[in-house]
Amino acid sequence: MSAEASVVITGLGVVSPLGIGYQASWDALLAGRTGLRRITEFDPVNLRSKLAGEIVDFDPAEFVKPRKSLKVMARDAQLTIAAAGMAREHANLGADDVDPDRFGVLFGGGVIRSPLAEVAGPYAACTDDQGYDFSRWGTDGLATCFPLGMLKLLPNMLACHISIMHDARGPNNTICQGNASGLVAIGEAMRVIQRGQADVMIGGGASSRANAYDLVRLQLTEEVTDCDDPERACRPFDIDRNGQLMGEGAAALLLENRVHAEQRGAPILAEVLGVGTAGEAVTPSRPFDGTSIRAAVRRALNDAKLSPQEIGFVVAHGLATRAGDFIEATALAEVLPGRPVLGMKGYMGGLGPADGAVEAAVAVLALDHGHVPPTLHCDRPDPSCPISVIHGRPLTTFARTCVLVTYTLAGQAAALVLAKR
Repeated sequence: MSAEASVVITGLGVVSPLGIGYQASWDALLAGRTGLRRITEFDPVNLRSKLAGEIVDFDPAEFVKPRKSLKVMARDAQLTIAAAGMAREHANLGADDVDPDRFGVLFGGGVIRSPLAEVAGPYAACTDDQGYDFSRWGTDGLATCFPLGMLKLLPNMLACHISIMHDARGPNNTICQGNASGLVAIGEAMRVIQRGQADVMIGGGASSRANAYDLVRLQLTEEVTDCDDPERACRPFDIDRNGQLMGEGAAALLLENRVHAEQRGAPILAEVLGVGTAGEAVTPSRPFDGTSIRAAVRRALNDAKLSPQEIGFVVAHGLATRAGDFIEATALAEVLPGRPVLGMKGYMGGLGPADGAVEAAVAVLALDHGHVPPTLHCDRPDPSCPISVIHGRPLTTFARTCVLVTYTLAGQAAALVLAKR
């Protein structure tokens, strides 16, 4: 297959705070319904914000077969398997429709946390009236741990579980670049197909950040909103924004060589035209300034052979922090001037490695349906953010292309260009 092979998307699988399945998430977006809610995993009474984008009514046993595999799956992996299975079903990819040796996986992941219930026992085993005794961990603490517990915490297990369950024996890799992971994974999956190393790839990202560890860490190190009203919290590009929130989710996109998809009569939802990645040196004396965002977008446009004026809309990272949104908006105004911009964090919070993947699935649906959901909770766009924010109502559009952008405060950035089928 040629290095110029067209790579298309034939299936979507989404598990998000808005619902299970891409249709449930899309319906919630159109209804302007947020997936932010009060944290239920633990009592958040001492947190700055009591909200997160938790997924409710998710039963992993409906998606993980055999069920005994759940013993070695963290929640991140469970969400991954659900999304991958739904993407394959949506694409109508049967067992005989692809050579297993040309069927691969590229997935974005990150730090995986143990539930509090699983660490309570080992902690208690090392605790007495004097408090926690580190010297007892090697004997008393480890003795109470699940012997295969480490398998649940390895980020590469997301891609591994997909390949095992779907007999995908082709190229297999994991991307760990924070919030940029999902978009980078989809872009790399496109590259694998373009190089002729696979006919079909499952690309995407997953993360469960609505847990005590991540929520407490975020509160201590980054700007978190103090708003506890789900209908007002997390306000991307709004003049009154005052911080981000966390969530959990997963999305899988089934990517195929166009010739392969057409030969089996698959529905073609969209085409992946280009990807760009970049980094910038971030130090205490040189904070993040968006240089990597500019470079990633320019590289993606160059890869897609498109000009900024040919882009219909942009799905921004939109953390809803004071500095972050200003930096991103300033960068987007320079490389994609005048393009309508959607920020999705008001619907779900920040999903970490799942961010770009879930947003890519939404972008595919927006291209297909001809309208883009509004930026939730952005009632008054900040005039210091020089972009045209989609807010108040959906944007009805005949756009055939869009750009997705994600970045990390450590300096990594990624951009992906999608086109209508």
